[in-house]
Amino acid sequence: MESGNQGEVSNSSKNRRLTTESLFEGRTEILIVHNNEEYRLRITKNDKLILTK
Repeated sequence: MESGNQGEVSNSSKNRRLTTESLFEGRTEILIVHNNEEYRLRITKNDKLILTK
């Protein structure tokens, strides 16, 4: 069940859950920076997620 908080999905655990719709906002690829390293997260034609460095 979705809450009204920008794509966050309610969850009883302490982990934060987000929808891909809220992360990608209509795009098929986003960049994520972790420890000053850049990663690409993309949605494939088969609707799978791929994370590459």
